Amino acid sequence: MIILERILNFEPKKVFTYFEDLTRIPRGSGNEKEVSDYLVEFAKTNNLEYIQDEYMNVIIKKPATPGYESLPAVILQGHMDMVNEKNNDKVHDFDKDPLTLKIVGDDIYADETTLGADNGIAVAMAMSILASSDVAHPALEAVFTVEEETGLVGALKLDGSKLDGKYLINIDSEEEGELLVSCAGGSRIKLILPVSYTDVDSNRVDLKVSVKGLYGGHSGMDIIKGRGNANKLIGRILDSMITEGINFELFNVNGGSKMNAIPREADAVIAVNSSDKAKVEALISKWNDILKNELRGKDDNVQVVVSEIKQDSTKVFDENSKLTAIATLMMIPNGIMSMSHAIENLVESSVNLGVLTTTDSSVSFECAPRSSVGSLKEAIRNQYKALAYLVGAELVTDSDYPEWQYNPDSKLRTHFENVYKDMYNKDSKVVAIHAGVECGLFKEKLPELDMISIGPNMADVHTPNEHVSISSIQRTYSYLLEVLKRFNEIER
Repeated sequence: MIILERILNFEPKKVFTYFEDLTRIPRGSGNEKEVSDYLVEFAKTNNLEYIQDEYMNVIIKKPATPGYESLPAVILQGHMDMVNEKNNDKVHDFDKDPLTLKIVGDDIYADETTLGADNGIAVAMAMSILASSDVAHPALEAVFTVEEETGLVGALKLDGSKLDGKYLINIDSEEEGELLVSCAGGSRIKLILPVSYTDVDSNRVDLKVSVKGLYGGHSGMDIIKGRGNANKLIGRILDSMITEGINFELFNVNGGSKMNAIPREADAVIAVNSSDKAKVEALISKWNDILKNELRGKDDNVQVVVSEIKQDSTKVFDENSKLTAIATLMMIPNGIMSMSHAIENLVESSVNLGVLTTTDSSVSFECAPRSSVGSLKEAIRNQYKALAYLVGAELVTDSDYPEWQYNPDSKLRTHFENVYKDMYNKDSKVVAIHAGVECGLFKEKLPELDMISIGPNMADVHTPNEHVSISSIQRTYSYLLEVLKRFNEIER
């Protein structure tokens, strides 16, 4: 581990300097004004044309360097927001605290929080090119969007008429040497189940049952890994208490913090007669064995814990609300729904139960469906609609974004392949992913766009273990510069 200041000594210095700046600016989804204003000030300092729209999206334009004036403009694109995740015992206020960085080997981490390399690296790379005086390139339009992590909101609201680019390079991928050419579409679903309360039995013991130690991960990229979903697991545990004949009352059930992150932890607070406490503890012990077996090799640190607490509230779910909430947790779709037959090992459609929240009137279930086939995404929504009807819940859907379909005639893809082959004497890998990138929305606004997505090696994004490779940042940036330098070849 080394201290933060040495990060600034890595080359290319501008890329790492701008990235370090970004880690000091709070920029969780929905809280991007400060980082948006930072980008505007950057544009002013470098005498560049800029547009900051009412949603805080920023477009910065730079003229072509000499000899490239006749080439079509190129859009460099990334999002300025990040997912705010931290370990439960980590004290950190994402609304005001800068991130604490650390280096482990070749990788940059934050200290028990997400790092925001997704997608701060894209912003830093684009800024470095915009600020350069020695990089050859066509006319550039750098587009920095907001609220990508909560449904591609910024890209959805962006005015496409402000852009003239013919080619778009998205820098939001996470594996060096891969050329992303297609992605899934998605949306957000919130099922809101009404809950009625009753007075708790005064002769009781209050217990907190917790699922913890799960690895979590990105609900698109990591769904194929079969990791445990804490919200679904807490539902199974509560259901087993009913099956085992344990009489309990339910104060609340909560889990997860982001719709598009596989939940790592979930809790249920219950009340039981003192005579049933031992039964609950014995059942939880069995669940530890069950989950260790089920999740072996996928979530080896899974743990179910029961502890006695003193609950201040005197209200619990009435019996019907308790049974309906638990039944909903059991029935609600989650995980892989279908695999692609066209592309090996590609998830075709899935859904993630990301957030479970109890309020004084309801339990809400926030889910993120994804699919590279629009009709399958609609089928998942219809399953939720049917479930909501059966349990008497309200269904809210929003933040719908389209899939990005593969373009077999992409000149941009061929150009990237040629440059990579020349630089590294090996072939790049053309891939599709089961995650949302903003390319689908840009294609919808500008149908003639030729697009690709690249990025350096990152791992465990959307988790406190998120990290990015320093050497991969360096290689990816050099690759991007060479692509721009040789852009005259694409129009031959």
